[in-house]
Amino acid sequence: MKRPNILFLLADDMGHWAMRNAGNTDICTPNLDRLAARGVKFDSFFCASPVCSPARASILTGTMPSCHGILDWLDGGSLDHNCLSEEMKSYLPHETIPIQYTDHLTAYTDILADNGWRCALSGKWHMGDSMTPQHGFTDWYTIGGGGVRYFDPDVIRDGRFAAEEGYITDLIAGNALERLEAFAGQEDPFYLSVHFTAPHSPWEETDHKKEFLDLYRDCGFTATPDLPYHPWQVFTCPHGQGERRKELLRGYYAAITAMDHQIGRLLDRLEELGLTEDTIVIFTSDNGMNLGQHGIWGKGNGTFPQNMYDSSVKVPFIASWPGHFAQGAVCSELFSHYDILPTLCDLCGLPVHTRQALPGRSFRRWLWEPDLADSRPVVVFDEYGPVRMIRDREWKLVLRYPYGPNELYHISADPDETENLFGDPSQEERIVAMRRQMEEWFLRYSDPDLDGRKEGVTGTGQYCRAGSRAHLAEKYGPMPKPVKGE
Repeated sequence: MKRPNILFLLADDMGHWAMRNAGNTDICTPNLDRLAARGVKFDSFFCASPVCSPARASILTGTMPSCHGILDWLDGGSLDHNCLSEEMKSYLPHETIPIQYTDHLTAYTDILADNGWRCALSGKWHMGDSMTPQHGFTDWYTIGGGGVRYFDPDVIRDGRFAAEEGYITDLIAGNALERLEAFAGQEDPFYLSVHFTAPHSPWEETDHKKEFLDLYRDCGFTATPDLPYHPWQVFTCPHGQGERRKELLRGYYAAITAMDHQIGRLLDRLEELGLTEDTIVIFTSDNGMNLGQHGIWGKGNGTFPQNMYDSSVKVPFIASWPGHFAQGAVCSELFSHYDILPTLCDLCGLPVHTRQALPGRSFRRWLWEPDLADSRPVVVFDEYGPVRMIRDREWKLVLRYPYGPNELYHISADPDETENLFGDPSQEERIVAMRRQMEEWFLRYSDPDLDGRKEGVTGTGQYCRAGSRAHLAEKYGPMPKPVKGE
């Protein structure tokens, strides 16, 4: 079999609910709908951590945060302090040095590169030392840190840090199109990661293109709930009610539709270059997102303590490979981002040799047979600092170490997670069994030195390495401030 190319499309803060093919009738996503129509859409796919940097590192390395050591979104270690402007320096709490946070682990791009794939990145990295290509990547176009303005952003191209004119979604896609052109005439396969910053905030009127904002001028925004603020809501995300709610949703949806438009250009170019039949295309998001669900604005750190609602931990996932995968199918089996590494290796016929123990499994068979029954109990896990989750088809247990509050939801009977059964005496045996299963699993796949339960993760950023390799006393951001809800 000819070795496949891989086009990996990653959104930023996109909820699983934010696609037309997921039932959202407010939003315009024609190209994601097109991708789903010629591939397999997973409706129960989960991130490993409901915040950016830990989730991205888990995708790449197939491990949990307490193994790779990125326990919160990175507010340090991306760039050398000396290369920053005075304005950028003023935003940082410490002088920064570049840190390659995952240099102790094997990424799937390392495996691909070692076996002849040319690996290219176009877009957001946010896993440390943004100036330096890592983990087998030889083509490297990215941004300096995590967030970036949509218009005229600061980017890193060919090892140089500078502002470029244009809309960041278009710039990322434009560079990716250049890479496709360069790869088209080569004999060796390629892996191209296209990491959009969309639809991450900001969502103001001035941050997005009028042509996409105008699509939502008269939108009723009925696809997301309009609820009072959650009691734990904090200032980590733009939020609002009334007309402000509509303004923010308009910006969020416009960012997604602008990204969808560029995804369409990439799919079209694959066809024009004759690469469609030879290329696996995957679309997902780093984490989920709440824009009113549960009264929350934000993801896992939209509340303090951090939350593990499905709207935070469930992500969109679509995979297409014409002539190989099922088409227009939906898979309801539970899988996680930490399953991607073994799956890609399986699809490419590569042995899985990594420095770290891998908790995931290949879902290759479900790409051919989405309705395939699984005889094994299917369980997924999530982690954000001291908060851990175990979830199967029926139940979800969330533990906040060491003091709680803890949660238990009967997912099949209460999919909106409205009734916390943790204090119910009739559930005590279930809680003990699930807790034991989760703690044994994390004991097997975590590094004791990087255990998130021992770290002061607040949801407001990580400045340096975790554990004994930390070089700062204040490794994490301050306690987030609560929103005084109505």
